[in-house]
Amino acid sequence: MTKKRLSELASRAERRGIVTFSEFLTGAEQAALITLRPGPFEFDGGYPGAERRTAVFLPYEGAEWDSAVACLEAAPASQRFAGEMGHRDCLGALMSLGIRREVIGDIVPADGRLYIFCLRSIAPYIADNLTQIRRTSVRVREAEQPPEPPAPPEASQVVVASERLDALVAAVYKLSRSEAQRLFERELVLVNSLPARGGAAPVHPGDIVSVRGHGRFEYCGEARETRKGRLRVEVRIY
Repeated sequence: MTKKRLSELASRAERRGIVTFSEFLTGAEQAALITLRPGPFEFDGGYPGAERRTAVFLPYEGAEWDSAVACLEAAPASQRFAGEMGHRDCLGALMSLGIRREVIGDIVPADGRLYIFCLRSIAPYIADNLTQIRRTSVRVREAEQPPEPPAPPEASQVVVASERLDALVAAVYKLSRSEAQRLFERELVLVNSLPARGGAAPVHPGDIVSVRGHGRFEYCGEARETRKGRLRVEVRIY
């Protein structure tokens, strides 16, 4: 979603004294909106810790609003014939119905089911038309209780020469220095949803580093120095 469109939604909220909503935003779009600061707004992904979230533009600080996000539960129609269903399978099934990615938020697997966060306006269409994911027939209904967000992974330790971003990426994903450098050259590394400015950039505790094709991790900070003068640092790898 463009900055112009987000600014229009914010302006409409203020001008008309109403609450307006965007479609689901990527992490980079959310970060851009925070930088833009078009007026009072909040994010809503349907549950705490959601990655894809809508922007809720308020006419004034503290205005009350009802969520535009619905949570649907897709469960196998028969456990006997249930196969594996993953995020990619579900997203593909939704796209085959002609549904745009922007109206779909996170897709969360839990207990053999998939929980689909989507705009409330598209929820009835999905419930009526999503009948199969991969090879499994499914029944879709509005979830009575959205799944609990998964617990963050335990911190693990890696050894690096310095707190440079490229050193961390190489250590976490067991890459050579040249392999890590190519990721930066191809602009495949994001820090807090924004493109990394280069491998030499420092990393700070709490930063979320995403590497396309590999995953993401949170930098927790320095644990201690090794006898050889290198740094043993803690990360949470998702």
